[in-house]
Amino acid sequence: FQKKFSKKPPPAVIVAMVKNNNFSEKLETYGTALSNKTDSFRIKKNELLKPINFNRKVKKGDIIAKLKSGNIIAPFSGVLGKRGISENTLGSETSIILTLDDASMIFSDLKIPEIYAAILKKGLPIEAKFSAYKNKIYIGEIESVSSRIDAQTRSILTRVKIKNQNAELIPGSLLEIQIKYNERNSLSIPDTSIIYEGKNKYVYKVLENNVVEKSQVVTGIRNDGSLELLSGLIAGEKVVAEGLSKVRPKTKIKPIIKSK
Repeated sequence: FQKKFSKKPPPAVIVAMVKNNNFSEKLETYGTALSNKTDSFRIKKNELLKPINFNRKVKKGDIIAKLKSGNIIAPFSGVLGKRGISENTLGSETSIILTLDDASMIFSDLKIPEIYAAILKKGLPIEAKFSAYKNKIYIGEIESVSSRIDAQTRSILTRVKIKNQNAELIPGSLLEIQIKYNERNSLSIPDTSIIYEGKNKYVYKVLENNVVEKSQVVTGIRNDGSLELLSGLIAGEKVVAEGLSKVRPKTKIKPIIKSK
């Protein structure tokens, strides 16, 4: 009888503090990875004095091929590769196309719709992903923006550059690119704290005595699990972040502080 009719203890719910966070709008597109520098040399196989070691790094000034007619010297540092050519191609004997790529910095040329022309500028930060390393993000920036819009495609050509410190980005690969713009520091709350009622949004604000109060808020963009808070709360206030189904207005809760 006592267990059934006694007062229930306050429900334990996770709460989070209203705090500042960095937000930015994002433009998503795709581009092809381009080498910082690239060069190629067409060599007849019968000219080679010794086999070439491919897929290796060479420095500027290194001998990359020893031929009967003379040596081929690397004009810059990079990775040595090849493209084969059959005997009938171009009517030549069996040949090798020797390639040299400096991929220490990767570039990509993007065709961005003209409606974004006003926000594109040199130095704007970008993030890139390569399918071979799905969980890794490569940081870069806009290198240059074309001075005119292509009248046929209604797009503006934008070149981005990405640091390729571990040589993981391979020239010719497809990159998923996000251009970040309109960056700002705003108040934020967890996106799990929102209660939707028609077009309005509410949260349960935690008062000093751990009683919750339903408060209307206005939010902006979402960023990695956080919502930009435009109005309704101030920094330092607490809201119920998880366990909304356990809570009712004017009831007391047992708050569990969300660590992250």
